[in-house]
Amino acid sequence: MRDPRWLWVGVFALAMAFVEAAVVVYLRRVLGVVDLLRDTPLYDEAITRIEIGREAATLLMLLAVGFATGRSTIARLGFALYAFGLWDVAYYVWLKALIGWPASLLTEDVLFLIPLPWWGPVLAPVLIAILCSVFGGVLVLRGEAEGVASPGWAGWAALLGGTGLVLHAFMADAIGSLPAGAEALARLKPGLFNWPEYLAGLLAMSAALGRVARSSRRPGGSE
Repeated sequence: MRDPRWLWVGVFALAMAFVEAAVVVYLRRVLGVVDLLRDTPLYDEAITRIEIGREAATLLMLLAVGFATGRSTIARLGFALYAFGLWDVAYYVWLKALIGWPASLLTEDVLFLIPLPWWGPVLAPVLIAILCSVFGGVLVLRGEAEGVASPGWAGWAALLGGTGLVLHAFMADAIGSLPAGAEALARLKPGLFNWPEYLAGLLAMSAALGRVARSSRRPGGSE
């Protein structure tokens, strides 16, 4: 690709991933966390609020770079997804380089805190990130060329249903502990990850995004 936007969005995502990884390294040192499944840091409400704010700011930054880069609404969303995918994968690569963590792709991690704590093996968000990055690239290429058609009702149902399954797999432990308070949720440790539910959701999302990629080759067409 000769378009320099791909390079610079990629540079932004890689640099941002390093900043994110550095923050996590600092938090682990300050809170005395080595093993997420074993260590339970003291609950600090202020730190929790700040961490949630940081996560929200991270998503806004990725969305902002997409909207600053794309030439159409679809392409802007595409660049945001492309940056998100690169950032998420690079985040784990940087952590591995900085502190030797995670030990493997099956290592459990706290993935997100909004609206509830997400838990899952590192491989799970990495696969989602790769899917987002690839699909984001498709949206950019199609969105700035002939346009992107709707995936149709079946595609939308698969996308929404698959997303719901994946989110439930990530947040199942937190959902199951409700109506627990913020401190109890912060101390939550995960049970076994529901791979069948997650993989079903991932396949449904992939199928829906595949419909978009195929239909986008025909301007104004849909399936």
